[in-house]
This record gives sequence, C-alpha cells and structure tokens, in this order.
Amino acid sequence: MWRAATAVAVVAALAAGCTLKTDRDGDGKRSGSGDGGRVLAVKIDNVGPARPQTGLDAADVVYVEQVEAGLSRLMAVYASKLPPVVGPVRSARETDLDLLRQFDDPALAFSGAQSKLLPLIDRAPLRPLPPGKAPGPAYYRGGGKPAPHNLYLRPAALGVKAEARGLDSTGFTFGPRPAGGTPQTRHTVRFPSARFAFTWVEYEGRWHIAMDGTQARTSAGKPLTAATVVVQRVDIRDSRFHDRSGNTSPLTRSVGEGTARVLRDGRSYEARWERRTAADGTEFTTPGGKPLSFAKGPVWVVFTKA
Repeated sequence: MWRAATAVAVVAALAAGCTLKTDRDGDGKRSGSGDGGRVLAVKIDNVGPARPQTGLDAADVVYVEQVEAGLSRLMAVYASKLPPVVGPVRSARETDLDLLRQFDDPALAFSGAQSKLLPLIDRAPLRPLPPGKAPGPAYYRGGGKPAPHNLYLRPAALGVKAEARGLDSTGFTFGPRPAGGTPQTRHTVRFPSARFAFTWVEYEGRWHIAMDGTQARTSAGKPLTAATVVVQRVDIRDSRFHDRSGNTSPLTRSVGEGTARVLRDGRSYEARWERRTAADGTEFTTPGGKPLSFAKGPVWVVFTKA
C-alpha cells in the first residue's frame, strides 16, 4: 500500500512548469498531467581520486551502489536544492533503471555507459542526459583531478527549475523519532572493496560519513553528513554486463521485500522494506507493520547484500 510522505520537500523539474506528480489513482498507478515531472539524478564517482565530491551535500537522497571489483558508486537525487556544480560524474549501471522508475520522468546525468546498456537506457522511462545529449555548457572538465575523475555538471545548464513539491514517490515518510530502537552512535557497512562508517554527532543532529576509513568532506572542506541512514539488505547478483577489464557489473534488485537497518537520532531500528513494483517507492515499516519515519534532512540509502 502506498503511503504518502508526511514531510514537505521540494522537487526540481527539468522543464519550466513541470513538477513531480505523485498522486495515485485507485489502481495504484500514478496519475499526472500531460506535462509529467522530473527530478535530477546524477551518477557520482566514489573512488579515492574522485574525492572530495562537489555538490553531494545538496542531494536529498544518496543511493550507494556496489559496482565492479567490489567498489562503490553513488546516485545523488536532487529535489529541494540544485547546487551550481555536481561531480565528478561517472557512468550509469543497469541498477539505476529500476531504481529511477519510482520517479515520474526523471532525468539522469551520467558520463556514459557500457555500449550494450545504452539501448536499455534509451528505452527506459527517463530522460538520459550524458554529455552528448546535454546542452553544450552543461559538462566540463576541471576540479584539479586526473581523468576520468574530472567531469563536472552545471545543473542550471540543463534548464532545471525547482518547484515546491515532495519526495512522495520514494515511499519515505518523515516525522518524529519512532518509539523503541536501540541506542547506537556508529555503524559500518563493508563492500568487498569499499567501506562506509556512519558516526552520530549529537550536537549537530547528523550522522558523519566516512569512506574507506577517512572522513568524507564536501569540496568546501565541511564534513559530509546525513539525517537518516538506511542500510537496505537486497539481492545483489551478477548482471549480463562487464566493464572494460572484464569485471562483471553487479545488479542490485531494489524491487521486492526484505529487511533493513534505519539509523536516525542516534538510534538503530530494525525494519522491513517493501517495493511491490518498479513504479512504486519503497516503504519502510517496523517489525509490527507501522510506518518507520525518517528524520528530516538528507537520506543515505546503502544497498548491501542480504
């Protein structure tokens, strides 16, 4: 069952006057105007030479995905705030296609993709905006980093216009801290070749994020933080695609159901997650079946193998 988010957020539209339509008809499908609506998702590099990233702190939701060789890549979803610059931008994966189906006509900014994946991206219900399809000034090389970790995006060049809407399509609910939970101030998630640690800082009311043993920071030097961290246990299997070195690309299944750990307000909650179809958002509930609300602010969702 669809549950609308209780907190108000703002959704960015990629065309003037377009907003994210999250209303539902009785059959559970999205209803919408002829205009539709869009959010901006950007694939962001996350290996050592790519850090610190730019604009990541402005994202409303950051999805952490496993990629080839056990490394990680990020997909940042921008709704309430569009930073002047985002990057470094890297390539898309098959995982992204189902993940983005929960949004109405999302735009996906990425540097490219495996050649056999490109037709699937073109047929997906999203607006692909790699450098060859975006307006001329949208992408540029810079940042003092070596290639390929130096491709950056100017969202304003895409014609993005922020609209006062919500993140209802994610299925997330926002509200006061739920009852129960276990006090916890640190949690670590390990991929085969990547590591994320989340440490609760009480006076800030935020989880500080460390990657591979180092505090993650913005390009301005500030700690990278989240209000809510979701460690979502999912099916991760080999896809049919490979990178240039022959490493198989993992495919993360975000449709289905399973368990998760939700971190907020210095506490840990065991949760159930359910996403019935790719067009639905993901609902998080307590073991007793009640909606598990998130703290207001950035949400990081880390997909880890069940």
